[in-house]
Amino acid sequence: MAQKEEAAAAAAPASQNGEGGEDLDNLDDPEKLKELIELPPFEIVTGERLPVNFFKFQFRNVEYSSGRNKTFLCYVVEVQGKGGQVQATRGYLEDEHAAAHAEEAFFNTILPAFDPALRYNVTWYVSSSPCAACADRIIRTLGKTKNLRLLILVGRLFMWEEPEIQAALKKLREAGCRLRIMKPQDFEYVWQNFVEQEEGEAKAFEPWEDIQENFLYYEEKLADILK
Repeated sequence: MAQKEEAAAAAAPASQNGEGGEDLDNLDDPEKLKELIELPPFEIVTGERLPVNFFKFQFRNVEYSSGRNKTFLCYVVEVQGKGGQVQATRGYLEDEHAAAHAEEAFFNTILPAFDPALRYNVTWYVSSSPCAACADRIIRTLGKTKNLRLLILVGRLFMWEEPEIQAALKKLREAGCRLRIMKPQDFEYVWQNFVEQEEGEAKAFEPWEDIQENFLYYEEKLADILK
């Protein structure tokens, strides 16, 4: 089950929620100001498996991602020691696209440090590709961590028409990050390994109608960007 790393406040300020600004109208009230200052600025949710409805909506590889204002990042971390033994961990992160996105949160909370004596193979299954800022964080991490190999599989391309995003994706590849679009088989893998299943009633993955068509669409766009 998901565990909240930082509890989100129900009465978050308008700058975070995009909702009414009545809280900001009361900044002359010392108690109200104290309350606003003490609110956590961001929410990161972590867990082993995400709810079915979240997967079906957030990971769907639609061309226009209206309403999908979060990033869901499922990860597999394989750590290999000197003797060749491999230890694997997996889980997921969810963000609210407000401050620390899921990609940055991964390096802050899941894998904040690297042992130079170990080898790290990390695979991400992400609902959409990184923004420019997250790409920069990934590039910096790869640059200073030579024992890290990162494969990112994305359901959709985030704002792929923007020159800044295209440049960021190119720099990711140049930094050694492997980046590709999720195939239908990858969505099935996420379904089986990262999505909540009712106890004793694991259901087979049911591809949506245009899953293959949309995969080919994004695969062509990514190839054009990286060529």
